[in-house]
Amino acid sequence: MALSFNDENSLFNFVVKEGNGVKGLVEYSGLTEVPPRFIQPPNERFDKQQAAPSSENMIIDLSELDGPNHDQVVKALAHAAETLGFFQVVNHGVPLELLDSLKTATHQFFDQPAEKKATYLKEVSNNPMVMYATSFVPEKEKVWMWRDFFKMTYTNDADALEFWPDECKEVVLEYIKTSTEMVKKLLQALIGNLGVKLNDSGLDPFIGSKSVHMIFYPTCPNPELTIGVKKHSDMGTLTMLLQDDVGGLYVKKAGENLSSGNEEWVEVPPTPGALVINVGDVLQILSNGKYKSAEHIVRTTSTASRLSIPIFNAPVPVAKIGPFPELVARDGVARYKEVTYKEYTNNIMQKPHGGKMALEFASV
Repeated sequence: MALSFNDENSLFNFVVKEGNGVKGLVEYSGLTEVPPRFIQPPNERFDKQQAAPSSENMIIDLSELDGPNHDQVVKALAHAAETLGFFQVVNHGVPLELLDSLKTATHQFFDQPAEKKATYLKEVSNNPMVMYATSFVPEKEKVWMWRDFFKMTYTNDADALEFWPDECKEVVLEYIKTSTEMVKKLLQALIGNLGVKLNDSGLDPFIGSKSVHMIFYPTCPNPELTIGVKKHSDMGTLTMLLQDDVGGLYVKKAGENLSSGNEEWVEVPPTPGALVINVGDVLQILSNGKYKSAEHIVRTTSTASRLSIPIFNAPVPVAKIGPFPELVARDGVARYKEVTYKEYTNNIMQKPHGGKMALEFASV
């Protein structure tokens, strides 16, 4: 029986329950327009014409962090974290061949038959280590996002090798291992710039949870009507992202007078060999608001599919997150209350995905 794009039950079964995803929908013969379930309300859409090229150099050479230009590099990192909340790093220590292999493995995973990917659906696998999905909670959301994703939660190497897919587990493990030292250096530099001293054991609770998402954004017949990912900030500490050369990631410029409808956006352009780093909500809380978690959005395109692979570095669930005492003493005020990371994420899961509303829970 032919799929009816306007019948929500039929669409839900095809896209979600059978594991075809948005990719399968695009490849389905006869798709010439976006089904109604994917059409975003006007205020959620994104026109790349409203975005401006960045007036600042987002690219930071990390090879100089351990050299004579250490202070200048830290200053550049802190400036980026205080203003845009996004920057790109080159000479980061993660082999470029590994990044190419990671992109290849991502394509291999999403190119599998739907029935193979469907074994990783939450309702099927009952395995908290892996999850294949489209949108966030498609059974509850009125409008879906135009993407598919596969999430791998890292606990230890043995679990990853047992439960992660053969198509990608080894390269993703190597991605985590080779990037962890870099993430620690970045966090050490940013926290040290605040006048707070933490050794590696002091940093570990804030980046002790890691999850890797492989995200595929298929070509879209009506990109002006859809969105790849809605406006949101990441809830963790630091996110590290590998993007391909297609483009489509935009960051909202912070500003007191930039209300909804008057927002200014900057593209994070694809840069060969670079990794994108962005500040999450937790680092904004720890810094007592000095560093800004960045709202960002992903648009869709009719010309090419796009993929990205972020590692979300977040606190362990029992970690207490609140402004560092040194900063409260210096600022004379705590802008956020202390909560456990589990309390924070539980609050987020009860809200619609969007903007920085979750920070209100921790705000004083």
